[in-house]
Amino acid sequence: MKRNSIITSIVIGALVLGIIIYALGAEKENIAMLDVPVMRGDFEVLVIVTGELQAERSEQITGPQELRSRNIRIGNIRIQDLIPEGTVVDSGDYVALLDRSESDNALKDIEDALERAEAQYARTQLDTTITLSNLRDELINLEYNLEERRLILEQSKFEPPATIRQAEISLERAERGLEQSKQNYQLRIQQANEDMNEASINLSQQRRRYQEMLNVLDKFTIRAPKSGMVIYHREWNGQRRTVGSTISPWDLTVATLPDLSSMMSTTYVNEIDVSKVRAGQHVRIGVDAFPQREYTGSIMQVANVGEQMPNTDAKVFEVRILLNEYDPILRPAMTTSNIIVTRTSKDVLYVPLEAINIADSIPYVFKRDGTRQIVVLGDANDNHVIVEKGLSENDRIYLTTPDDPDRFRLTGKDLIAVIEEKKAREKVEEQARRYEEERMLKEREERIRQIRSDNGPGAAAEGMQRARPGN
Repeated sequence: MKRNSIITSIVIGALVLGIIIYALGAEKENIAMLDVPVMRGDFEVLVIVTGELQAERSEQITGPQELRSRNIRIGNIRIQDLIPEGTVVDSGDYVALLDRSESDNALKDIEDALERAEAQYARTQLDTTITLSNLRDELINLEYNLEERRLILEQSKFEPPATIRQAEISLERAERGLEQSKQNYQLRIQQANEDMNEASINLSQQRRRYQEMLNVLDKFTIRAPKSGMVIYHREWNGQRRTVGSTISPWDLTVATLPDLSSMMSTTYVNEIDVSKVRAGQHVRIGVDAFPQREYTGSIMQVANVGEQMPNTDAKVFEVRILLNEYDPILRPAMTTSNIIVTRTSKDVLYVPLEAINIADSIPYVFKRDGTRQIVVLGDANDNHVIVEKGLSENDRIYLTTPDDPDRFRLTGKDLIAVIEEKKAREKVEEQARRYEEERMLKEREERIRQIRSDNGPGAAAEGMQRARPGN
């Protein structure tokens, strides 16, 4: 009896296992052979990117403008203290403090230079006084000598002719010596004036440098030029300028006061999608901090030249999107999700991307009627692709490759020529786009080189900022 129960259990188990295997196989077959209709309707090509809110307009809070004076020779100046980002300030409120250590050293050098200039001025003045005094004494002596020669000549009128001639020569020599000394005296006066002018100019320059330096140090405490919310400034490489960062005579910005009434989202689009993006396109915008709110905007600017992202080989292009709505809760640096509608096609046929198969660069789909149809594809988004030729609205296609694809008859071979022609046209357009990008890049590099040549190597950072796309 016990043996019969065991046999019965084994048979029942085998039957159940067989049923399960059959059901799974049938389910797999149903999944594998799932078909969908070709859809018709409006089709949007979207580029979805994240961005960051910024004010369209802002006023810069800068360090002392006198740092750009040629009399002030200070390189980078460290920001010693800076109020927290987002602080609301009134006009004249404290914002930041610049480190004076390097500037104090520069002030000491200027004080030393001023002392040397003052000493040089006094020394030149003294030397000039002594030199001219000696020359005047010499002129007086020469005048006495001339008078003496005249007397000798008068007294020799009864002497032999040779003696008289000798007295005449001595008188002429005395007259010529006096005249030469007078001319030399005038030249030495001019030289003395030039020396004094040079010493005076040098002294005035050093005094101006000293006074300008004192004025600069008085302005190392940075205050707000007007009311607003303080936002940290972003440098050309994207890094925020905060405590420990430096400013230079070519970029004096410490922080900014944005105009929050007009906001924009700054984002970066990869080089694959940038050809789809252009100014004026509609954008649907979401703010991560307020997911329940939705905004709209339009692209105001697309960079012509790509930028290298840090720690990656990818190239991206900066895109600026202007928000249409004003919302007082929006703040700079908030993260946005931007859905750029690059193209809208009205009343077109489209299918899921997973239904498309590729063989030798020729796309095709498996139709329910047992054919393998070649198709001409158009624009695509993340989920679907437009079918320009090869399908009709009533067709049904499989989402996955059937288990026996060879039984499907190939149709639409006449569309291969259309596909090849379209690829050739797209290749020419891509080459033209890349040529234009390289041309813009060369122009940008030339502008940076010109800026460096005109203003020196230290102007490189400012040059990159000015030559950056969109500026």
